[in-house]
Amino acid sequence: MQSSNIKAVYHGMKKLGRVIFASPLSKIAFSAIVTIMTYTELTMPEAGNRVVVGLSGGVDSAMTALLLKERGCKVTGVTMSLWNEGDFPDIPATAHLHDSCYGPGEAADIEDCTDFCRKADIPYHVIDVKETYRREVLDYFKAEYRAGRTPNPCIRCNRFVKFGALLAGIKALDIEYDYFCTGHYAKVVRGEESLRFLYGDGASAAEAGLSRPAQIACAMDATKDQAYFLYRIPSSVLEKVRFPLSGRTKKEVFAMARERGLKAAERAESQDFIPSEYMDYLFADKPSIPGDFIDMDGHILGKHRGIEHYTIGQRRGLGISAKEALYVAAIDKEKNLVVLGTDKDLLCEGLIAEDLAWPADYDPNCAFDALVKIRLAARPVPAHLEPCGNGQYRVCFAERQRAVAPGQSVVFYRDGVTSGGGIIAKSF
Repeated sequence: MQSSNIKAVYHGMKKLGRVIFASPLSKIAFSAIVTIMTYTELTMPEAGNRVVVGLSGGVDSAMTALLLKERGCKVTGVTMSLWNEGDFPDIPATAHLHDSCYGPGEAADIEDCTDFCRKADIPYHVIDVKETYRREVLDYFKAEYRAGRTPNPCIRCNRFVKFGALLAGIKALDIEYDYFCTGHYAKVVRGEESLRFLYGDGASAAEAGLSRPAQIACAMDATKDQAYFLYRIPSSVLEKVRFPLSGRTKKEVFAMARERGLKAAERAESQDFIPSEYMDYLFADKPSIPGDFIDMDGHILGKHRGIEHYTIGQRRGLGISAKEALYVAAIDKEKNLVVLGTDKDLLCEGLIAEDLAWPADYDPNCAFDALVKIRLAARPVPAHLEPCGNGQYRVCFAERQRAVAPGQSVVFYRDGVTSGGGIIAKSF
């Protein structure tokens, strides 16, 4: 049995106690009794278990399948078929999208997966999830950008496609399995106490608070950790999900792949979604509506080419000359305006989160403190959270955060485990 104890880390705290987070800018003090929960990583598949592995053609998924095969598991490989040329009109034949998770290079990826499974004596299936991907990822992505927001396609894909439509496709093929595994760097854990234990007597008395569901925790390799991307996967789905690379570093995985002579070890890591230089082709289905760039005082600085081409914090591609570097500070869909400001104008004291996702669907409906991340590459920072009606939460940072973008996800971490998260509605 593989297990680990995961404890909360609040800037080097070593013991249980009262912690005060003070923001010198907002004069808000965050005070909470920090409750330490012990978690155990759920048992990995054993010899004889039936395991389905999601294969992408990359080194992580290939090594996941091979390690399970070497362990004596009965492994079946599956790959999602996402690419549909009709969803991406007018893309030039010279476009290099083969290193992206979505693109015309899918056929080559499937060929690599087929060859790998043949050599490893692993049954292999390709499952068509094009319609779900188009509806839940592509259409959502375009609609959000056209609304002046910045969506995260990987989070959406994990929730509805990779751990949704793909699993439904496996079921439709009558493939029975004990576990579904992928090459993500994350852990699936279970707390020793109920969910409500973390929040105290003021938390909701809903029955779900008494549960001890499967939850996502951070991987050992912090540089590759993908827990942020996985926070929306339902706990019921996680019960049969495992990430065999959770306790390994990327360097170790590459070394093991090279030792085994895997072709995937020599291939470049895939990029997320679509490279920015080809994003215009994705939006070619509708004409862009030009509008004004304005400064923080409302003065017109120039013309933008359509709000879907910009995101909060963007500096490049603005085409505006100024004494100081300018960034996209806000986007006003109703007035078709892109507001530009200096770096200090990007700093925010907090945000409003909506469309919350919670382990076991348990909303504690009370104030609590946590570490939060506003994007994958962001450093987790202390914050105070409290419900503010209509299922939304107000998140106040202990220190200002830069370029908080509506449409992105804010993820909450308590005791080193993702304890919920939501979509950023607005910053303040």
